[in-house]
Amino acid sequence: MGKEKEASGTGLEIQEEHDKDIKQRETWTNKIDFLLACIGFSVGLGNVWRFPYLCYKNGGGAFLIPYFLLVIIGGVPLFFLECAVGQFMGVSGFRAWAICPLFQGIGISSTIVVFFLNCYYNVILCWSFYYMFSSFALELPWTSCGKWWNSENCYDFDQAQSPFVTNVTNTAGFSKLLCSNSTRTYFALFNESGVVRNESYPNQTCVPNHLRLDSVQEFWENKVLNISDGIEMENMGEIKWDLALTLLFAWVVVYCCICKGIKSSGKVMYVTATSPYLFMLALLIRNSLLPGAREGVIFYLKPDLSKLGDMEVWVDAGTQIFFSYSIAIGALTALGSYNKFNHNSYRDCIIFACANSGTSFFAGFIIFTILGHMAEVQGVDIANVAAGGPGLAFIAYPKAVSLMPGAPIWAILFFLMLILLGLDSQFVGVEGVISAVVDQWPNLLRRGYRKEIFIGIVCVCNFFIGLSMVSRGGMYVFQLFDYYSGSKIILFIAFFECIAIAWIYGVRRFYDNLEMMLGFRINPYMAVSWTVLSPIFCLCVFIMSVVNYSELDYKRPTKPKYFFPTWAVGIGWGMAAFAAVWIPLMILYRFCKMGFSRETIKYLITPQGLKSHQLRDQDRNEMPAEVKYAAPADNSKFDPPEYQEKNGGNFNPAYQSDINTKL
Repeated sequence: MGKEKEASGTGLEIQEEHDKDIKQRETWTNKIDFLLACIGFSVGLGNVWRFPYLCYKNGGGAFLIPYFLLVIIGGVPLFFLECAVGQFMGVSGFRAWAICPLFQGIGISSTIVVFFLNCYYNVILCWSFYYMFSSFALELPWTSCGKWWNSENCYDFDQAQSPFVTNVTNTAGFSKLLCSNSTRTYFALFNESGVVRNESYPNQTCVPNHLRLDSVQEFWENKVLNISDGIEMENMGEIKWDLALTLLFAWVVVYCCICKGIKSSGKVMYVTATSPYLFMLALLIRNSLLPGAREGVIFYLKPDLSKLGDMEVWVDAGTQIFFSYSIAIGALTALGSYNKFNHNSYRDCIIFACANSGTSFFAGFIIFTILGHMAEVQGVDIANVAAGGPGLAFIAYPKAVSLMPGAPIWAILFFLMLILLGLDSQFVGVEGVISAVVDQWPNLLRRGYRKEIFIGIVCVCNFFIGLSMVSRGGMYVFQLFDYYSGSKIILFIAFFECIAIAWIYGVRRFYDNLEMMLGFRINPYMAVSWTVLSPIFCLCVFIMSVVNYSELDYKRPTKPKYFFPTWAVGIGWGMAAFAAVWIPLMILYRFCKMGFSRETIKYLITPQGLKSHQLRDQDRNEMPAEVKYAAPADNSKFDPPEYQEKNGGNFNPAYQSDINTKL
């Protein structure tokens, strides 16, 4: 007993609300708010650029097979697990994982991961704002060459043939028109009565096929990014202040959306989570009418089964599921914690899974129809038509809207759609950090305007970190964050989530808790998945990612592949380790503080802070009377029979009471 008191005095334990001046924790206003929040958060930019990019990188249709298989094995079960833990505990972050104190470090690790994610995710919004502001013109700036940012390799693929080319190709005996790599001038081959003749045109300049770059590509790399040759200090260059201002604007918008909590952000999601689908449908219809669109769809859907033997395809599929489903970054626990205790989150999670994966699949058609068209007009293979990475969406999509009638209007609407997709993802991500910290220290932060001030401080910190990604070498910093802090490490965290709930807390007990919340017994497949399939999935993909690990690189058209220096890779692994280390570190801390004994182990595998409405009958029979009927924090419509009989009062299961129960 003394050790328990000592542990609770460490400053890392739950801090309970004791003062009437402390604001109560919010819940969703309407039942649909939770579903829209999940869709708005997880269905975002990752669906429209990361999923198509991974399909593009891994040979198109071959990627779809492991993706949908792993969605069933790991994606849906883990998504529901996190939401259910948040809803059951009624809090987020470190405090939510008091359900299994041994692995309470999960709450810290996931909060750090989502903090890193927030730093670089808003940079994508910054790029989207930049494109939208650039679209307010009579002619889109990326539609043609001849601008100050265009290089000598810029080529207008969509232009009609010049009179010179037409005259040469119509000449008798014409065989082939070529471009000299050395002189960059045309020469033609003629076959006249079996005699091959070579004729040069020194006054007619040209761009060799293998060096040609689309104006869209050059606008992205030379104008928006002004990208340098690497991440080295001498290549980082100055901050692009136009991007810095749009990044600041993006953070101001995010702050305005979340400063008043879920009451305001929940309403915003009615627009941000639904309207993008109308724009995506219009783009797909237009793209489907372009030459080459059919070949793009074939590349997207036709699987190269030999690719399935490549471990990298499976690793990318697994990490994409975690990325698009927002698993193991703490935000889902935060969203679930705002639910009423008896909300049917199981139904919402199934609907969400269909919406999420369906959106990714749908976005793939938009990307690959335009890639097929670009390959058609450039005369190259689809696999080589554009650079990979996040830039794919800022090349393929701008190209698509530039081909539509009234292109500037469509561009403004499209990038507005992209912003709406990203905004709700971003401010829910920030809310994941905020709620984790506020739930840990409610006495300090849930008073007056302290929470709003704290949100502002977090946004400012993220903004200053993001400034490194809007310099000339910023894309390399962005890739570093994305590759190391936002991918493989979340597999590690999710594995321990399954162990904590299914094996230590007990999958049968958690099923009983779900039945208490939902009013029915869910499909037994979830238990099988949490106990066996999902942990194996997380472990296998993590091991494969380690075995198949390759140093981070960045590919640009007509440029040699860039490999990141050793020190940059070290920083990347440092970020990943800083997020992951809290799980074992908290275990060691607990044992060092409390001593290694049977009592300590029993304490660390016993859930802490549960209230009367969270206990099963067999749990309640083991509790002292003062814990069985813990006094409520406030009133609500939920009235547990046990409490009514004992005290004749009400109990709010969505809000934690004053008692820090040691179960």
